[in-house]
Amino acid sequence: METVLSPTIFYIISGVLVAGVLVGLSLMSKPKTARAGNAISALSTVIAIAVTMYNYQVLTAPVIWGAIAAGVIISLIIAVRVKMIQMPQLVALLNGFGGLSSALVAVLSYFQADDKFSSYTAVVALIIGFVTFTGSLVAAGKLHKVLPQKPVVIKGHTVIILIIIAATVVSAVLNAPIWVTGILAALFGVIFSIRVGGADMPITISLLNSLSGVAGGIAGIAVGDVMLVAIGGIVGASGLLLTQIMCRAMNRKLINILLGSTAVKAVKEPAPAVEETAEEPETEEETVETAAEEKKELTPEEILADVKKVIIIPGYGMALAQAQSKVKMLADKLEEKGAEVKFAIHPVAGRMPGHMNVLLCEVDIPYDKLYEMDVINPEFKDCDAVIVVGANDVINPAANTAEGTPIYGMPVLDAASAKSVIICNFDEKPGYAGVPNPLYTMDNTLLLLGDAKETVQRLIDSF
Repeated sequence: METVLSPTIFYIISGVLVAGVLVGLSLMSKPKTARAGNAISALSTVIAIAVTMYNYQVLTAPVIWGAIAAGVIISLIIAVRVKMIQMPQLVALLNGFGGLSSALVAVLSYFQADDKFSSYTAVVALIIGFVTFTGSLVAAGKLHKVLPQKPVVIKGHTVIILIIIAATVVSAVLNAPIWVTGILAALFGVIFSIRVGGADMPITISLLNSLSGVAGGIAGIAVGDVMLVAIGGIVGASGLLLTQIMCRAMNRKLINILLGSTAVKAVKEPAPAVEETAEEPETEEETVETAAEEKKELTPEEILADVKKVIIIPGYGMALAQAQSKVKMLADKLEEKGAEVKFAIHPVAGRMPGHMNVLLCEVDIPYDKLYEMDVINPEFKDCDAVIVVGANDVINPAANTAEGTPIYGMPVLDAASAKSVIICNFDEKPGYAGVPNPLYTMDNTLLLLGDAKETVQRLIDSF
């Protein structure tokens, strides 16, 4: 295809715009400059699209302008209607559409390829694009509760995954009909994502985000567009870096998440801690009864009367109840009484990376009061009170003992070591991972069950 700009000029412009995206990403790493960074990256991307359209002489194509107009209208509607609580599934959906667009570009490039390199590159982009698309759709369905949130394990699941991977590779290498390769890739995306559950979901969302960038970058190679290659590479690298950071924080191996080994164990083996207590019903009854008697004596007023150090742990339940404004009011009340208030943020609290940070910043809670798990965990033992708002798995001590469950080996916030724990959760049911939480029956724990807005308001009214 003939171009308007010379290759040298196009490369220079591409370099400047890619630098703009990188500058924007750098600014987004700090709360105070995040909005400016987002605007710079978005503007650089818009200019990149305009330059590409001009260079390839498609500025007057009505189909493209119609597609752009439709995209703008849909995005504006989404921006107005989608609630913050629905952001995780929206992110998953957008990742999926990114993968689908790369796959469509790959299909067109495949049929226009005039050499083997272009042909194979298009096939690779097609595979990654369809895996991203179907995997993201399943993830979005799980997050939106259209599909089961817990891991769905088919008999011989790991073997099926390995067979599909092998068949996809063979299909690509032997240059099988492209629709066969596409179906295999799409099937892998579904089979892989359907068995992901529990704390692995945020890691999966991050991985799919990375794959959408990789698909775009490889599609750029297939069509010979250096700008698409560079920006796709940035998205892929940043997403993969975040995925690796989260895997380390969660004590997970990426290959185990891809093959769903944690999900398989969760189905086959019950938690040993539950089995042991089940063998001694009398002891359990006595423990629960004693804990219940102790809890009758505990009240929010007594616990929060003279606290000097309080740690608040937000979770997905806070997001569901939209209780972050109440949490802000509670923190202000505690500080007015002279208490030091900190927020403990678990790496996978919520349903996507940074979910809690976004919600708390939305109500103007200073970012310097938000502490990551590794930093805040040593402080729990010296804490007068921990207030949990809608969190379960991330504070579950069973992660240290319940082998074979989705949360076993996962680092958790050490809320149990605090002097007192107030849990504002909707009910006593297990969290997303389905593992019972022994913290609920500990002597130093007060359960305030119900909607988080109401229970947190009760704490506010206790002053």
